[in-house]
Amino acid sequence: MTTRTTPLPLPPPSDAASPLLDLHALVVAVRRRRRLWSSVALLGLLAGVAVAVLLPPPPTATTTVLVAHQEDHPNDTGTLIRTDVALLGTTRIAAEALKALKSTEDPEEFMGRYRAAGITNNLLRIEAEGADDTQAVARAQALADAFVADHVRRMREAAAAEADALLEQRDRMREELARVNAAIGKRAPESAPESAASTESLYARRAELNSRIADFDQRAAEARTGTPRVVAGTRIVDGPRAVRYSLPRTAVTNAAIGLVLGLVVGLAWAAVGTVVADRPVLRREIAAHLGASVIAELRRAPRLPVLPWRRRGVRAERDRLTATLARTVRGSAEPVSLLELGCARGTGRIALGLARELADDGPVVLVDGLPGKELADSRRTPEDPAVVGGEAAESVPPRTRRIGVGSVAPGTAWTDLRHLGHRAVLVVRAGHGSAAWLHTVARQLADQRVPVIGVVLIDPDPRDRTDGTLWDGTPTAPVGAQERPAPRNGTGRPLTERQAPQNQTGRPRTERPPRPAARVPDSD
Repeated sequence: MTTRTTPLPLPPPSDAASPLLDLHALVVAVRRRRRLWSSVALLGLLAGVAVAVLLPPPPTATTTVLVAHQEDHPNDTGTLIRTDVALLGTTRIAAEALKALKSTEDPEEFMGRYRAAGITNNLLRIEAEGADDTQAVARAQALADAFVADHVRRMREAAAAEADALLEQRDRMREELARVNAAIGKRAPESAPESAASTESLYARRAELNSRIADFDQRAAEARTGTPRVVAGTRIVDGPRAVRYSLPRTAVTNAAIGLVLGLVVGLAWAAVGTVVADRPVLRREIAAHLGASVIAELRRAPRLPVLPWRRRGVRAERDRLTATLARTVRGSAEPVSLLELGCARGTGRIALGLARELADDGPVVLVDGLPGKELADSRRTPEDPAVVGGEAAESVPPRTRRIGVGSVAPGTAWTDLRHLGHRAVLVVRAGHGSAAWLHTVARQLADQRVPVIGVVLIDPDPRDRTDGTLWDGTPTAPVGAQERPAPRNGTGRPLTERQAPQNQTGRPRTERPPRPAARVPDSD
């Protein structure tokens, strides 16, 4: 009796659990594009300095005016001073100032050469531009005088109008009082008792009219009395003076503003470009999209001269990469090819170092399938292995180890890759290819029956702590003889037999379902 065991359910696709935006990958990608946003920030800094040097502000003079209002009260929110600022920007004030300056300039054009701002509820600052400091000071003085005169005139007219209105009301009250007095005088002292109530109402009305007349007289007097206070309170408290222009200070200020704006624009540009381009930079993403584990990493060769100890570190890292690839190639009885994506020159150097390492085991030949001349133009010595073209790959002697070097960049002739090697090691520069193109590479290599035995990551992020290893083992739970879990790609979706990555035996490879792993100290 055979007992069948139900397999463990496969994990759900990662798309259902993964966030819409991977912040970790976004931060890493933006940090890797530091040349872009740092260049934009530097451009903003230079633009700020250029504006300060090439576009200096015209000579400017400033003055401060204390403005008193008849309707001042502690709860004012600045409406009165904003009204004064708006009045200063009218053609009437501009025309009065030009008249005082004896200038024939158009008032509308002159309005564009000065501005005003309210400092407090009763302080008004006026700034005027001119051809030189003297003209700017004269314009500021003329504008302040014109505004003060206009404000005083308006306050006086308002007070006079209010007083006149109050006096008119008083005169009408007096006329009515005269009629009431006349009515009271017509009544005889010995009038009938029934008319006493009417007489009493006339006396009450006369008292009310006398009170209102006195009130109107007082209010009219207060209206006229308040005008001198307003006139005396509105004056120039800070005389016109030229504003000193400091080129170094302005340049530093503009440079700081340009640097901040450029940095913000550059970071936004890099973030948006990263999201739109969808170029994987983390090890786990590249391994998942290609369906192969990352077996080695190599930092990009520095463009500038490095210090001696840094040079020794780079050389040691390259030696470790060469030893890792040598062990991988020695374990394969079939020809192995190095296929580059975004790092043709670096792949040529890696292939040349690998050939030198394997030269001790027997004759080695490099098959150059790169579209350019990166391998042919590399620095080689007479003792280095021979390099032949892709068309001469089949003419290599049988006992000679063959190492192919090709490319999987856009425009690749996929049918020629199998002639370079029956197995492939992908040399991929992090952040170069898009996710869609990595899928295309994995699918095309699977169609050509060229299994990928590993990925060499060039220029990885130094702070990347993700795991780029894909499990290639049996599930932890027993599976029946007729039950085999479907292969799944890096995103968790099942792969067809044609799309599934293959192991060294040519059979479809499956990933082990995730299980808790023991914690180990994090190290490079």
